[in-house]
Formats: sequence, C-alpha cells, structure tokens
Amino acid sequence: MANLMELRERRSKAWNEAKAFLESKRSDSGIVSPDDTAVYEQMEAGVLDLTREIERLEQQEVLDAKFRAPTSAPVTNAPAAPGAPTAGRASNGYSTAFWNVMRNPRVVTNDLAEGTDPSGGYLVPDQFEHQLVQALEEHNIMRQLARTIRTASGEMKIPVVASRGSAAWVEEAAEIPNSDGSFGQVLLSAYKIGTIVKVSRELMADSAFPLESFLAQDFGRRIGTLEEEAFLVGDGTGKPTGVLTQAQVGKTAASATALTFDDVMDLYHSLKSPYRNKAVFITNDLTVKLLRKLKDTTGQYLWQPSVSAGTPDTILGRPVYVSGFVPQIAAGAKAMAFGDFSYYWIGDRQGRTFERINELYTETDQVGFKATQRVDGKLILPEAVQVLAMAAS
Repeated sequence: MANLMELRERRSKAWNEAKAFLESKRSDSGIVSPDDTAVYEQMEAGVLDLTREIERLEQQEVLDAKFRAPTSAPVTNAPAAPGAPTAGRASNGYSTAFWNVMRNPRVVTNDLAEGTDPSGGYLVPDQFEHQLVQALEEHNIMRQLARTIRTASGEMKIPVVASRGSAAWVEEAAEIPNSDGSFGQVLLSAYKIGTIVKVSRELMADSAFPLESFLAQDFGRRIGTLEEEAFLVGDGTGKPTGVLTQAQVGKTAASATALTFDDVMDLYHSLKSPYRNKAVFITNDLTVKLLRKLKDTTGQYLWQPSVSAGTPDTILGRPVYVSGFVPQIAAGAKAMAFGDFSYYWIGDRQGRTFERINELYTETDQVGFKATQRVDGKLILPEAVQVLAMAAS
C-alpha cells in the first residue's frame, strides 16, 4: 500500500496533468468540448479520490499517535504528598464516582457533591470534558478557527472600539482639536443545546464496552455539527449569531451562478490588509469544485493543493476550509467568506452537564444519557471577515 508521501506526489502529478490537459484542449475562444470536459472531470475525480485517501491516512496517523501516547507523564518535579488527590472534578475519585453512577445509578458517593448541577445532572469530569471538546473541534471547523472563552453565568460584555480618534497638524500655539474615540459593547449570552443518546442495558453491563469514549465521540459529533451550523449561519434567535450573518459583504459577484477570478481577487482585497495575515477562506464543497478551475491573469490556477500533512489547500496563498453549512452558489447567497475568524468569539458557559435517564426507555430496555451545554457566539468585529455574495438574479 502506498504511503502518504507517495500519495501526495501522485496527487500533485495527477493535478498538474489534469490542468495541462484542460489547457491543451481549449479552443482559440477558450471553450472546451463536452468530450474533453468529461475526460477532465474524470481526471479531477481521481485527484479528489487521492485527496480523500490522503485524509484517511492522515487521520490514521493521528489515531496511531494517540494510541501510542504514554498513559502517564513522567514526574519532573517534587512529588506531592502520598495519597494527595487532585481537587474537584479533576480528581480520580470524582471521575470514578461519576462513571460508576452512569453505569449503575444506585451507586452514589459523596465525591459527586463537587459537580452536582441544579437541574438534576452532574457536571462532567474534567478529563471527559476535555475529550468532548476535542470531539467538538474535530466536527466543527469554527472551533478550530474562532476564539473560545469560558465564562461564568449571565451575559458577558465585550468592549469594542466603535470609532477611533485622530491626530491633526496644528500651527504653533494653536489649539489642539479634540478627537475622542467611542466604545461599544458586544454581549455574549447563553443558548442551551442538548441531545440524548440511548444505550442498551446489555452494553451497559459489559465492562469491556468503552462507554466513556463512545459517549464523548457521539455527543461531540451531534453537538459539534449543530454548533458549526449556528456559528456560520445562525440568526441569533434561540441560537448563536453566525459569522456569515454578521460579516460585511466585501464583494457582490456579477453573476448569480458563476464565480470568476476577479470575484475572488476583489473579495481578497476587500479585507483590510492587517487582517489578511491570519485570514482564511471558508466555502462550500461544491464551490470548491468551481474554484479549482479558476486561473489568474497569467494562466496559473488559483487553487494550490496541499503537499504536507495537516495543511489545508490554498487560494492566493491563504488556507481554504470547507463546510457544508456555507450556502451553495445561488442567487443572493453568501457563497464564500474570507477573514480572520479569531474575531468570532465563542462563549462556553461553565461546564457541560451530563445526566442518566433510567425510566423513559424501559420498554426497549435502554438507558438514556442526556448532555447539555450553554454557548453563544458572535463576530465582535464585523470588518474582520468579508463575504462574497452572489448577484440577486
């Protein structure tokens, strides 16, 4: 089986061959015949197949590294007093008691007093919450790009500069004019998100069943998917406000159904240069297919496939991320965003709450596990992200 390096080389070669083939088949008017178009699309499909295989092998490397990681860290400082437990929800006692209760609700100890939630559940142990956050990030590109903060209960007020003061040239002994800046506030609230996973009692009784990792991954997938949708296109009603909802429209395409090199270039330059240092593109996978065919004024393709592990493909030297929640190209749709997404702030309220449900699913001999969290998200500086909108018609 080919290794990653070989696959990346094959992909790069296949992509260059596909581009060269397409260029060689263009007529003087720039048109490619239907037969040649079909051949090119087959070549492009081969490149995409190689990309998916590369991604699978990269994910395998990540998992292999995780499984090979040591289960304990070496002692590098003076050891603590014998038997001194870690405090609170990070303690071994709390974690053990938590999972004992999840498997058998009749087993309750005083260790859980630290994480009792007023709504009847328990705050998850620190280690499990860390696993859940990892799962959220794997299924949510916005958590990879945005800034995440942990906040206390209630609204969080974020001060932002609404307008800036300026200096002026003045004559000697003349009065220096006042020029005050003004400040505003962005409020991060807390919207509740929740889901229930059902597990059969047979699996619960099986000590070999990895209940902790299964719940972390499944909750992460469910919550992460719903979060990503809200962080991108949420309307702020009962959910966070999406970045595409708040971002400024930096470019409106001339067409309702097609993109050009000029559209992408105008979007790039609509973002102020200080934000471009960390800026990335986010778009839909179908839009990516169109972007792969765009060329600049010198005949070079805009799209540059990645040649190293863990590095996204690029356009105009900036990374491209793909989300199915970015609208597809259509009349009036916001089909692409470009900006520094660290100015999108995600506010996580306290910890995530976890509760076992014993009676509701007794007819099917199952146990339910309910997970909830409270979160909000807002783009605190709209000028930091620019959107490409398609023509209205």
